[in-house]
Amino acid sequence: MAAVLEGTARALLRRVAIEQAETRMPSLAAMVLREGEPVWFGARGRAEGAAPTTATQYRIGSITKTMVAVLVMRLRDEGLLDLNDPLAKHVAATPVGDVTIAQLLSHTGGLTAEPPGGWWERTPGVEMDALAGALDVQTARHRPGRRFHYSNLGFALLGELVARHRGVGWAEAVRSEILEPLGMRDTTTRPREPYARGYAVHPWADVLLPEPEHDAGAMAPAGQLWSTPADLARWAAFLSGGKEAVLRGATLAEMREPAAVEDGDTWSVGHGLGVQLLRHRGRRLVGHGGSMPGFLAVVWADPADRASVLVMANATSGLRASVATDLLDILDTHEPPLPREWAPSPADADLLETTGPWYWGPAAYLLRLLPGRDVSLAPVGVPGRSSRFAAQADGTWLGLDGYYAGETLRLVRRPDGSPGHLDLNTFVFTREPYDPAAPVPGGVDASGWR
Repeated sequence: MAAVLEGTARALLRRVAIEQAETRMPSLAAMVLREGEPVWFGARGRAEGAAPTTATQYRIGSITKTMVAVLVMRLRDEGLLDLNDPLAKHVAATPVGDVTIAQLLSHTGGLTAEPPGGWWERTPGVEMDALAGALDVQTARHRPGRRFHYSNLGFALLGELVARHRGVGWAEAVRSEILEPLGMRDTTTRPREPYARGYAVHPWADVLLPEPEHDAGAMAPAGQLWSTPADLARWAAFLSGGKEAVLRGATLAEMREPAAVEDGDTWSVGHGLGVQLLRHRGRRLVGHGGSMPGFLAVVWADPADRASVLVMANATSGLRASVATDLLDILDTHEPPLPREWAPSPADADLLETTGPWYWGPAAYLLRLLPGRDVSLAPVGVPGRSSRFAAQADGTWLGLDGYYAGETLRLVRRPDGSPGHLDLNTFVFTREPYDPAAPVPGGVDASGWR
């Protein structure tokens, strides 16, 4: 493990120590990563009489959902499903079959948060047939697509969807398609030694109550997995930087796009496709929290600079959400990241002559080259519609973000081969404002500027 400076390490450990002491966690372990690599690990308290290590297992609860979501996106990339498919196309015989796969992933399907029956996190699980048979018209609490409403039940149904396509249980699919390729050999569905036992801490006395642990059955895809700080660090690195053998980079980026906002106008917390999103001090973090009886965990990763943090504890409640982001803040304060070195990038001559100012009517835009024949188009000096475009094999560009996401940008050349105008979904960009020689929609006044 590469190390942070001694002063940084002390500040990080102090924050973990404060959290463990003030919130009375039986044990607390944390890790910080930079550029996808661990740079610091710290722990306080005891797990079964020993200080936690990077190999100590904790239950990670709903972080499990992020892995199930990756499996669903793999199925989509393989052409086995469409995110707009209704659930009934893949999992029949439920009263919520009209909810789409995308809505289940983003918790916008309107399903009840918990399954029928006893508190599923503390009672032995049932098989999918029994769970599906217990669903009724009350399972849908909101119109699909209307609002964000977190649903553990929704991920039980997604786990069943995965199982039906793969012919094996969701956990086996996670192991073979995610855990093994990422080297996460200590992430399991049931605990293995050494592992922290889960406890409830009495609110008014310093005593503990052991929490139950069991196989959640059909609800397991919502929060069954156990992991270690070392393994969860590999998952954090994946969320920030990806690994093509597990999921296409473009698909992972799609999962990180905001699909729903949890806190209304504030928009600090949101949800993508199976992942939680957090905006914090200029960072846009992706990850998930986890909560099961006796355990709390969180992982956040920043794809912009590949800084990540994870925290794991063995208590039912009490851990403050700010501890994870505080650790990132400490890292930034003590060792602010250096900007990436600039280096020249080759550019084809035919593209160089397209760079510089273009005009949408009288509004000035700037076309810049990006690596690999990609381009960006942004207004000059004022807010406006900015987008990046990826080069396509036919010589066009496809919008990646902003207003023009998914739209096609074409360069139209004059008869002599020089750049004439840009065509962007009916908008014409010219080399001078309202160039009369270009096919400006509606034409240009013949008397010109006056």
